[in-house]
Amino acid sequence: MFKTIIAIVVTTVVVLIIMAVVDKTTSSIVSSTPKSSSVSVSDTLQVTITGEVNHTGTYLLALKTSLGDLLDAAGGATSNADSKAYDTSFILEDKQTFYIAPIYDNGNTCAVTPISKVSINTADKTALLGVQAFSTTVAGAIVTYREANGSFRRLEDLKNVSGIGNATFEKCKNYVTLTD
Repeated sequence: MFKTIIAIVVTTVVVLIIMAVVDKTTSSIVSSTPKSSSVSVSDTLQVTITGEVNHTGTYLLALKTSLGDLLDAAGGATSNADSKAYDTSFILEDKQTFYIAPIYDNGNTCAVTPISKVSINTADKTALLGVQAFSTTVAGAIVTYREANGSFRRLEDLKNVSGIGNATFEKCKNYVTLTD
């Protein structure tokens, strides 16, 4: 009898562990589309959000969805999210990635001074040089790109600028905003 009880307890624990692992694996893609047969994969967008949101991950959303809707699906922005670094009215496209930058340095738990930032939509070349990740050439390229293409609508648009790849973006993403 005792062996049977132990076997049941061990089996239950193993099943619970397996269920937790499966749940964690499957929750990396979260769907916020209606569960009806009229919604197909072609009617959805797959968009990833990271940074200062309550639930980072990849989400399936309806077409013509905004960044505000994605933020809602991700449980909202954290209290440390810099609202000057994203535009909630931005209409999403399939396979996009969004980074929500912090106001305060995450490495300093007692930070009371906001991170010094520069607006990529209004700063001149000299001001852009205040961002350590930007060289003179890159700062000039940002101004040139902005003049040719209009305002940046999301931080990730910096990757469209000549001289800014993933490494430079990773270095600058916490030090730039879209608005002043």
